[in-house]
Formats: sequence, C-alpha cells, structure tokens
Amino acid sequence: MSTHLQSRPEAPPQPEKSCLRLYDAHNHLQDERLTPFLPEILAALAREGVTQMVVNGSCEADWPRVLELARASPAVLPSFGYHPWYVGERSPAWRERLGEFLDAMPAAVGEIGLDRWIQPHDIVAQEEVFVAQLRIAAERDLPVSIHCLQAWGRLLELLRAGPRPRCGFVLHSFGGPKEMIPELARLGAYFSLPGYFAHERKERQREALRAVPLERLLIETDAPDQCLPPSRTVYPLTDAATGKVINHPANLRAVYLFAAELRGLPIEELVVQVEQNFQAVFGALGRHRVG
Repeated sequence: MSTHLQSRPEAPPQPEKSCLRLYDAHNHLQDERLTPFLPEILAALAREGVTQMVVNGSCEADWPRVLELARASPAVLPSFGYHPWYVGERSPAWRERLGEFLDAMPAAVGEIGLDRWIQPHDIVAQEEVFVAQLRIAAERDLPVSIHCLQAWGRLLELLRAGPRPRCGFVLHSFGGPKEMIPELARLGAYFSLPGYFAHERKERQREALRAVPLERLLIETDAPDQCLPPSRTVYPLTDAATGKVINHPANLRAVYLFAAELRGLPIEELVVQVEQNFQAVFGALGRHRVG
C-alpha cells in the first residue's frame, strides 16, 4: 500500500508559513501510524509555527522512540510514563526504567492516569502505577500529563492526597465535570483542549472547557488520535496500514481556531495566553530544548 499523504478534493489549500507560535500540550508523534509520514509531518509542523510539542510515551516499549525523536528535534519535549491501558504489560523493573529515561534528558512524566472505560481494566493496578508515577514527578518537580476516563472522583481524591509536582500537572483532553475545575486548578491543574471536542456530540465537554480559567488553558492535538471534524481538518491523513482516518499533528492551528471560537477570543490573543500557560508548566524543559 502506498505510504504517501492522502489528499481529499474538498480539503482546504495548504496554508502559507504561519507567524504564530503554537504549542501542542499532548501528542504521540512516536506512534507507528505516523512513522511513514514523518518527514512530511515535520515539514508541516515547521510551516504551521509549532514551536514545541509534548510527545507522550505510553509504555516501556515506546519510550526509546520518544527519546529518539526528542534528541533529533529541539521542538520535541519528551514525556515518559505508563498509560493506564498498558499497566498490565509493565516489567518488574519498570520504575527503574522510567528513572533511566527521565535521567536521559529533561522530560515530563506521562501519559499516566486512571481509566474505568476501557474493558477489561484493573483499577487497583492502575492506581498503584499512577500514584508511583505521580510521586516520581513530585520528587523531581516534573510536569505530569494525566489521562482520566470515568474515574474523576477517584482521581481528585488521589491528587488531594498528593504529593504533586510544584510546577503543575496537565489534564489531557479534559472531560471532567465543570464543577471540579476550581478545586483541580487550586491543586495545580492545567486543562488541555483537543480538536475532537469540536464534534457536535461533545457539548458537555465544550461547556466545561468554557469554564476553565484562561490562565489554565492548554491546546493539544493528541495526534494521531482525536481527529477534528472533517470540515475543520486542514491536513487530512489516513493510516497507511488500515486506511482509517488519523489525526495529523499539524492540525494544531485548526485546534487553536476552534478554541478561540469556543472562548470568544481573537486567535492572536489566545496564542499569547496559551504560550504563557505552556511555559508556566513546561518552561523549564522547553528552555533546555529551544534557545
């Protein structure tokens, strides 16, 4: 099967180089679905003004690829962690392995979290691994990217119990109740908005993100997952192996445009605010990566 980028007749023309400085708080550039397209993706990211992106590992198997990408590109801020879907695959030495990757270069911890949606799930194991990783992040004062599905009450309990990193933590693709936002923010949370929430059925999530304090808002693609609606997608992409639609990381500007629309802000004002927020939580890592 051909591995060239797929195009659609109805797709908007490719934009000129952007003068905006954009920050992706959460993606998975290491995902093998993106690998065949990586040169084109990196060129598009540069054209779009993507200044930095947090690339999240999910398990021991993909941490080396995240590290490789970070060493190759100063725009990549690496993040290493065990996603709740994969905690059953962890080795007996997983904590030591995680420490080795965190020692390799400045990095965040993630993607970690709790997930009662996935079936089957072992919530006891998830909590054990989550708490251990949260403690590692707190000890090193590293930002954390947290995944949560159908476990918001328990997540809040564990965050209250701490410890938590002083630099803060990111609630990736925040889909929790808006009533929790004030306390989560008090505990150090930043709330990351994906383009996927532009789909009509995601009104509850949009309502919650409207309530997030602007100084706590981040933007993400979660590429190659969580695609924007087709009408908002600037860089259409399909998986070379399956032909399924996947999310191109360079769709980040389209997510910013959606977020600006959602919050009733000019895109330029949102860009400035999100840069400040991103630097507040990831700045210590980013200053090492980009001068």
